[in-house]
Amino acid sequence: MYNKVILVGNMTRDIELRYSQGGMGIAKTALATTRKFTVNGEKKEDVCFVDITFFGRSAEVSNQYLRKGSKILIEGRLNFEQWVDQEGQKRSKHSVTVEAMQMLDTKQGLENREQNQQAKQAQYQEPPQQQYQPAQYGNPNKPQTPPTVYQNAQGQLMDEHGNILPQQYQQR
Repeated sequence: MYNKVILVGNMTRDIELRYSQGGMGIAKTALATTRKFTVNGEKKEDVCFVDITFFGRSAEVSNQYLRKGSKILIEGRLNFEQWVDQEGQKRSKHSVTVEAMQMLDTKQGLENREQNQQAKQAQYQEPPQQQYQPAQYGNPNKPQTPPTVYQNAQGQLMDEHGNILPQQYQQR
């Protein structure tokens, strides 16, 4: 059997990072994807909201770099979750466990969103959040996009070419 999901969308909320008893990071958030189409000459848009979960080092990386509104591409597998709510009703939902992720925001888009977040934080007097500093790869005159990040069996982060990322990104 084959279970593979690829989605592109915007995060609908900030990451909720927790740790298992064994110390593994578990990050949960949701993704909104849209499909635009035309019916009888009328343009329509269908939005789908999907809960997503990151595990291990990718959970910590996503918590560090992603925020509500971040545009990402994820690859993962579809899960079916079932539980009983407080009223005794059986509940269920589908979610995606993320196996690989690529940040799609441009540097300018990230800077604008962070400036807006800083203005909101100053207004509410909340502590400032860590600034996103994308890694510098290749030509410094060419606009940079963050690399696709994968986690190998040893827990090290790798780029899309299989190169292990610098030590500063490997820290827990």
